[in-house]
Amino acid sequence: MKGLRTGLDRLLENIRELSGRRYGILSHAPAVTADMVPIHLALSRSSGEAPARLFGPEHGFYGVEQDMVASADETDPWTGAPIVSLYGDSKASLRPDPGAFDGLDLLLVDLQDIGSRYYTYAATGVWAAEAALAAGCEVWVLDRPNPLGGEVIEGNRRRLGFESFIGAFEIPVRHGLTMAELVLMALGPDARERGLSVWEIEGWSRDQAWEDLGRPWVAPSPNIPTARTSLVFPGGCLLEATEFSEGRGTTRPFELIGAPGLDAVALSDRLNRARLPGARFSPALFKPQFQKHAGRPCAGVRWFVKDPTTLAPYRCGVEILLALHELAPDRFFWRRDPYEFETDRPAIDLLSGDSSLRRALDKGQSLDAWLASWKGDEADFREERRPFLLYPETGAEGRPGSGPASGSTRSGA
Repeated sequence: MKGLRTGLDRLLENIRELSGRRYGILSHAPAVTADMVPIHLALSRSSGEAPARLFGPEHGFYGVEQDMVASADETDPWTGAPIVSLYGDSKASLRPDPGAFDGLDLLLVDLQDIGSRYYTYAATGVWAAEAALAAGCEVWVLDRPNPLGGEVIEGNRRRLGFESFIGAFEIPVRHGLTMAELVLMALGPDARERGLSVWEIEGWSRDQAWEDLGRPWVAPSPNIPTARTSLVFPGGCLLEATEFSEGRGTTRPFELIGAPGLDAVALSDRLNRARLPGARFSPALFKPQFQKHAGRPCAGVRWFVKDPTTLAPYRCGVEILLALHELAPDRFFWRRDPYEFETDRPAIDLLSGDSSLRRALDKGQSLDAWLASWKGDEADFREERRPFLLYPETGAEGRPGSGPASGSTRSGA
């Protein structure tokens, strides 16, 4: 979209604001300028001062590590700045210690989220901001669009007792928030008084998805290679909780789903009979090169997005689980390995936010009541998020003109 300016673009236009600051950056590969310059290079060149420290989320500062792979501390070869990993080899490593920000007076947070509750950058962004503020370090969030758009909310909220790195917040799976809005909501109304500021996006409307923006997609993690992948992720990610492949190790992660020996035609027919809005499924054969079923031919389906505006990806993911359970009950097994360092609760419970989905499938019970409960969760969350929205709601379900209190954000030029 012509005229779109991210928080980073706007900071560069007001680079004097960074003068004299000893700053650190929590970021990754998609944090680039409109001219595709990485954030740490752009700020170093414009300000004349290199960042004192860089911080990387899961997948690392450069976005090259696979999921659940610890990143080591290293040195950036372009600026000489040390890189501190905020994703290590234990659960304790996920919450930064305030000491990580010693010597800094400012932390810049620029993370491209993909709009799903279980994508881990939201937790890292919030927890890093909390720790930095506790250390007396000011925090600026440089905002970016939600690639799924900001109007649609989909799914049940995470329940108490199911907190984790992939369920850090009591929100629906598809929440419709930008990273800055999520940080503001998580930290509460006094966050600005404690030193949090936001550099807002200009030229973005809540009804716009990534494909409406006219900007290149930079993969925020190795298995989100395209903007279209982010559309199916809210549903495809549920397959991580099973022994079926979710397409990792292929060029179409989360779009390819299957396992050795499945009846691909029957699965495709079953899913298409469900007439899921915006979705179509085709029989597929594929061979993952790593992770589940590596090197083995798999049969299953490829998930095509026919209409992004009507697609309900989380609902599609639930239907895929139901179809697999019906057609291949002897092959349907929940993940038994630890999931994001959690060992006491099944991965599917952490992803779905409670135990209802697992228990219903295991007992062969109807999902109708659980699916119907989403409507109330979605409506309640829409009301709760309104005070923290930085960009007005535009859809029929929204209320035009809602937004933050005056003076809550960096206005820039």
